[in-house]
Amino acid sequence: MAQLSDEVDRIVEAWNRQRPDLDFSPLEVLSRVDRLSRHLDHARRDAFRRSELEPWEWDVLSALRRAGEPFQLTPKQLLQQTLVSSGTMTNRIDRLVGRRLVHREADPADGRSILVVLTPDGKIRVDAAITRLVDAEAVLLARLSRTDRDRLAALLRKLSLGFDT
Repeated sequence: MAQLSDEVDRIVEAWNRQRPDLDFSPLEVLSRVDRLSRHLDHARRDAFRRSELEPWEWDVLSALRRAGEPFQLTPKQLLQQTLVSSGTMTNRIDRLVGRRLVHREADPADGRSILVVLTPDGKIRVDAAITRLVDAEAVLLARLSRTDRDRLAALLRKLSLGFDT
């Protein structure tokens, strides 16, 4: 069975002709990851747009949804999950409150703190977005068998662990 070639193969072949002294195997992996990332970004933005959410809104709302009932986190917990600055998080919470996707309430465990709570409308939107997102991502991976996807996930996990520490 002949192996199919893609644009990355053509790029690597051209570089190999021009610079045979270099090992272009990293390009074979990471250029494909970069190209796939662009397709994923488009699919995600479309899923969020169809749920009337911006990507940054998705980040906050999905963190609250993943927290489970009663869908609430402290601003510090949201900071840890979304990796933005304190000022940026405050601005994001304010904007989400303005859209009535979250509300603030006093933390009963600490009267000096607040909790950010997902509203019913916020939950509806994040649930619609995650449904659209997993459907779109399944389409992106449709050419791979479940075994191939599991193997790829394991390899990417192994690679990413070096960056997540």
